[in-house]
Amino acid sequence: MGLLNDRGFLAAINRFERSLAKVLSIALSLVLVVAGIQMLLYLGTDLLDLQVNWTGEGLIRLLDEILVILIALEVLQNLTAYLREHVVQIELVLVTALTAVARKVIVMPPGMQKNPAELIGLGVAVLALAAAYWLVRQSHLTTRPARRGPTTGFRAPDPLPPLGGGGEA
Repeated sequence: MGLLNDRGFLAAINRFERSLAKVLSIALSLVLVVAGIQMLLYLGTDLLDLQVNWTGEGLIRLLDEILVILIALEVLQNLTAYLREHVVQIELVLVTALTAVARKVIVMPPGMQKNPAELIGLGVAVLALAAAYWLVRQSHLTTRPARRGPTTGFRAPDPLPPLGGGGEA
């Protein structure tokens, strides 16, 4: 009865998690390919149309599409990092969230500037995510790596004579 004991159950859950992450990675990869093709077609038709205002709404729409694709790429990177190391990397998650909030700020729809509560909410989200990212980065920079090998009892003797003659008469 493999699933009734803890080891068998955890192995089944592990296989399920990895299989689901693989399926999600494949599905997201397909979506990214289609989204990239659609964006290139949209860009090609708009470049041929001389009526598109590239200093206004046309550029904002293009930036929106590019940022959405970048966010999806970061999510795919999160999935592949999970498959590779079997842990969720919090730095990648925070960078993805920062990119998503930055997208909202960059491509803010007209009329949103009139709602100060949403602007304050976005500002608080940016500050909180940036602070969390900074804290995570600081914790990675200040922690010492774990020792990988056994320690040695004694240092090797110094092959050079001591400075100043060594004190021998």
